Amino acid sequence: MTISKQTARITGLVSMTMVSFFAYAQKTISEGTLTYIISTQSDKSAQTDPLSGATNTVYLKGSLSRTDMTSALGKETTIYDSKNGSGVILKEYSGQKLMITLSKENWAKQNNKFEGLTFVNTGETKTIAGYNCTKANAKLKDGSTITVFYAPDVIINNKEYNQTFKNLSGLPVQYEFENGKLKFQYLLSSLNIAAIPVARFDFPKTGYRVMTYDESHQNKKEGN
Repeated sequence: MTISKQTARITGLVSMTMVSFFAYAQKTISEGTLTYIISTQSDKSAQTDPLSGATNTVYLKGSLSRTDMTSALGKETTIYDSKNGSGVILKEYSGQKLMITLSKENWAKQNNKFEGLTFVNTGETKTIAGYNCTKANAKLKDGSTITVFYAPDVIINNKEYNQTFKNLSGLPVQYEFENGKLKFQYLLSSLNIAAIPVARFDFPKTGYRVMTYDESHQNKKEGN
């Protein structure tokens, strides 16, 4: 009886230790800033793509997310609140400023190509930017692929911030995808978990030409 009690006590301590270690080893990010550097590769080596050297900065705060992509062409920002399903896309190019409003349904339509996207681990591992990463691949509906090296010990709490990685079990540290004849690579350059003012996620009140999501797509169809 004594041995059984002692064994049970030891088993309980081991279980608690494992849980504590797992909780310590795995970090969950609910607020912070991710910064990626974008590089491009083209089959035309002499061609310089204006997006090469661009930055993609992601701000996270609870259900709120904001992504700023800044390049030589200009700046594009996406702000989204996954709790109430509202968002905007801000485009600042050639001195023009456009704000496209998004509903929850618009957000789903905008990201339809990523719906049900599943990443499959390849078994390859690599240390990138100080993170122990696992390699995984996924195929989109159009047949193109995304390759990602992710850190399984860092979890983003808000899964809606980037629909591409909604089903990824970790932090994307480096990822690649193709668009036409260009290959894009995003590499995490910094992760800052400092608090972010909620005002950073406010929608602009003035200074932008406002358009609904449906209106913006109608303009594309008309060639405007």
